[in-house]
Amino acid sequence: MDFGILVRDGHPVNLRKIDPEQHGGLTKEEGQKRLAELGKRLSNLHELLFAAGTHGLLIVFQGRDTAGKDGAINRLLEFINVQSCRVSPFKVPTEIELAHDFLWRIHSQTPGRGSVAIFNRSHYEDVLVVRVHGLAPEKVWQARYEHINAFEKLLADSNTIIVKFCLHISPEEQRERLLAREQELEKAWKLSAGDWKEREHWDAYTDAYNDALNRCSPDHAPWVIVPANKKWYRDLVVAETLIERLAPLEKAWREKLAKIGEEAKAELAEYRASNPPEASS
Repeated sequence: MDFGILVRDGHPVNLRKIDPEQHGGLTKEEGQKRLAELGKRLSNLHELLFAAGTHGLLIVFQGRDTAGKDGAINRLLEFINVQSCRVSPFKVPTEIELAHDFLWRIHSQTPGRGSVAIFNRSHYEDVLVVRVHGLAPEKVWQARYEHINAFEKLLADSNTIIVKFCLHISPEEQRERLLAREQELEKAWKLSAGDWKEREHWDAYTDAYNDALNRCSPDHAPWVIVPANKKWYRDLVVAETLIERLAPLEKAWREKLAKIGEEAKAELAEYRASNPPEASS
């Protein structure tokens, strides 16, 4: 992995020590050119995942307000066939959802084999916003790290590829993006006083994110921290990471599809042998 920051189990990270302005030594033009190339590769890998039908792909986007979750998803969908993809945004839980365990609303949105599910926010809200705002007792949200790890292990054991992105921006960049929304009519619908209020809890959220990153990043479902001040670099990290996770399965997918193709040819040949075409007049 050249650009994203992989969180490895047992190797703690601290968002305070990671520069969200990173750009991998690339210019914007170089990054966009590389992304176009990676996009083609990602599109091919997604087609194989869909056709082989042996694995599902779960992509999780977490980040503060204005971190770029919507933008990253929109860019990603340029490379993925939307017919086999579903985007699930997780907002404030409904009364029905609150009447169940915190993973109840999540599980039904996970991908089946051959499909992709993209989470805009996720089950991690229950150890982030719930923790920061005291929406549940500490003993409740503390237990959820273990529940999340068990849940993701279940998904991985069921052939779900899990890729989790933490979009990391600076408070200065967030401020600029919030102010920009006030000036852009097409983004005015995103305006919310709540976004400014949440900035008052910046340090508390940083602590919560650090714990989620360090306590829930096993090898089968690792976090990737994405320096996201530069949107073009964010998109490059996402594409590169997905290719890195999918590429090891390419050979097996191609072998399965080749076998399916051979079986289809044999079936067609058998049909033609027993049903010869009528002689032309």
